[in-house]
Amino acid sequence: MVEDDQFVRSALIRHLTEASHTVRSVGTALEALREVAHFAFDVVILDLGLPDLDGSEALKMLRGITEVPVIVATARDEESEIVRLLNAGADDYLTKPFSVEVLSARMAAVLRRSRLGPADGGAGGALIEVGGLAIDPLRRHATLDGTQLDLTRREFDLLAFLAGRPGVVVPRRELLAEVWQQSYGDDQTIDVHLSWLRRKLGETAARPRYLHTLRGVGVKLEPPSPGPLAR
Repeated sequence: MVEDDQFVRSALIRHLTEASHTVRSVGTALEALREVAHFAFDVVILDLGLPDLDGSEALKMLRGITEVPVIVATARDEESEIVRLLNAGADDYLTKPFSVEVLSARMAAVLRRSRLGPADGGAGGALIEVGGLAIDPLRRHATLDGTQLDLTRREFDLLAFLAGRPGVVVPRRELLAEVWQQSYGDDQTIDVHLSWLRRKLGETAARPRYLHTLRGVGVKLEPPSPGPLAR
């Protein structure tokens, strides 16, 4: 929750916690960006009137690093503003004052839509296993050598899509279309997410284990090659 009004923030946190949600809250846009860069969230509730940066600018910056669903919550009620923010990447919009019941219903709707998003790696929801990787598309759960991976929504989508095609070089254009749901985009977006994913898999671009980039062609995921047999 990104809300600078301490009274509003405390009230919403209390009600959402009572509804069995786990809530992290911040009062500025920069704090929000740090949070989403380090933690995987199901949804962000974003106020627009923030002290350090307008929420609309914060939304653009959030969209540059994550596809987590964002519900804008603000006192602004101009139709043109609502349309602009929805076009800029907001998943829903609530005008203050609103009830906790309405917020909870909107959150549930946004989460339902987000979980119907990218392909599940072509495995029909079945468990995907590649080397020490085990990926459950339905539960959105991934482990490496038995240890759970803490992945963002987009990192999980990227890993599941590639793992569903082990050994197949997937063109960047296909990754943008299937994982990002975009017909065109910046290759840097893919590179940044691959870098974050590699870090969590314990590898680097120079010393890959699972993720291999073929310059000018695409990306493939395959199990590590077995080491030499001990004598």
